[in-house]
Amino acid sequence: MDENAERDGHGLQQIDGLASSANRARAVSPDRLVSVVANGHRRAILNSLTSASDQTLEYDALVDRVADRVRDEDTERAADEQHQRVRIALTHTHLPKLEEVRLIDYETETGLVQFVGGELEQELLTLLASYGVDE
Repeated sequence: MDENAERDGHGLQQIDGLASSANRARAVSPDRLVSVVANGHRRAILNSLTSASDQTLEYDALVDRVADRVRDEDTERAADEQHQRVRIALTHTHLPKLEEVRLIDYETETGLVQFVGGELEQELLTLLASYGVDE
């Protein structure tokens, strides 16, 4: 880093720019990020998206994947009922929270959900999975 960059703080801005995703206009605090990924449904959403080609899934495919990953305590619950519960939870709770912290982009018009987080978020998901905290 040259003296001018150190003097006017541009060097720090460049580092911050590298650490954040190009799709996010503001940084998310580490506490907020950890809080968001603490939920099993949201981890299932993020893991489903990051494992998909181009990190994008159609909404219905995402519901199917999340319903398969998240197990309800009530094993007697019918698969259709489980899918409906997951669909409602994704629509009204989990997708809005993930979009709020700019980890996903959900286009309701096209029905596409895309992971837009950066490397830090992917590394956090990998770390959680290594401890058996997958979903």
